[in-house]
Amino acid sequence: MTTLPAPARPRAGRPNRAGAAVAASGWLALAATLLPDGSALRWPPVLLFVCLGPGLALLHPQPRGLRPGARLESFALAAPLSLALAALTATFLFLIGGFSVPAFLLPLAAFTTVAALLPGLPLPAATRGAVEPEGAESFLSRERAPGGGR
Repeated sequence: MTTLPAPARPRAGRPNRAGAAVAASGWLALAATLLPDGSALRWPPVLLFVCLGPGLALLHPQPRGLRPGARLESFALAAPLSLALAALTATFLFLIGGFSVPAFLLPLAAFTTVAALLPGLPLPAATRGAVEPEGAESFLSRERAPGGGR
């Protein structure tokens, strides 16, 4: 009797480099706010982090890795997810009358750091097989009835 080898899983003690980079991007964006006003180096890290950081932290790493199609899906989903979290944070800060760029980036960076330590949210494309299972029928492969149908 043979047993199949278990799929490779990331080790618990080994940090995820991508997650660490995403978490560090939030703190880099917060540090960029210390640059002088009007500095061209101030806005790119903030913009990239706010648009992608929290979403990438929530979606990565996937427990079994990502197929190529799922990688595209995760990046496409990361931006709206990040922007939704940023909008919620900004709205809350405006409502309590405490909005400033550092006050906005601090909770997002902390959230991203915590989320980067956890496993990513499951994505449907990550779990689908690359090949349709036997017996699965596509609407394109169906035979049409004689004399009918579009």
